[in-house]
Amino acid sequence: MFFKKQKKAKEKIQIDDRLKHIAFIMDGNGRWAQMRGMPREFGHSNGAATFKKIGRYCESIGLKYMTVYAFSTENWKRPQKEVDTIMKIFDEYIDQCFREMQEDNVHIRFIGNLTVFSEALREKMARIDRETSNKSFVLNIAINYGGREEILHACNELIREGKSKITEADINRCIYTTGCPDPDLVVRTGGDLRISNFLLWQSAYTEYYFTDVLWPDYSSRDVDEAIASFYSRKRRYGGV
Repeated sequence: MFFKKQKKAKEKIQIDDRLKHIAFIMDGNGRWAQMRGMPREFGHSNGAATFKKIGRYCESIGLKYMTVYAFSTENWKRPQKEVDTIMKIFDEYIDQCFREMQEDNVHIRFIGNLTVFSEALREKMARIDRETSNKSFVLNIAINYGGREEILHACNELIREGKSKITEADINRCIYTTGCPDPDLVVRTGGDLRISNFLLWQSAYTEYYFTDVLWPDYSSRDVDEAIASFYSRKRRYGGV
């Protein structure tokens, strides 16, 4: 009789204080679907499942903050059917959060220009933020988000306050991610080598990691590879 050899269990990667905040540009959903002869919307549904899986994994290995680029200020230019599907998935995700928030150790925050959304949807976002605020793992979901718009938003807030001279601390207080440390590592899936207007202010000294893996195929092992690359680097912050 032959016995199938058991796969060796994957050892959990060790996280220390050098890595608190990881951010993801979740790219490749549409291409993943088209490679399978499916509409782009199919990729976004599978990408949403990957997002939940990766979020739970990042919390389990000891990360404290995670930010995901869910929908940019430029994504409204996409075909209306695709935009409608993304918004439907987003709305369903919020409803699911209400059902599961007691099980997960996740404080869910929505960052971006939320004024474009209906009052009902904004209230749902605000409520899930409030009702998960006691959780220790912070998940920022960037929706209708653009890095340039965020900086303009912060400056306009400070003008409304009557500021005549603006400091870095002032802008840090008014950007959407206020209260969170800057990302230590930004991961972009899908093979493109650009940052696409994501966390421009916050990523001045962030490490970047690019992978050809399309987001729906992204796994915990891929997260580990990105983290291993991060730990192999020396962050000098302008020094030597």
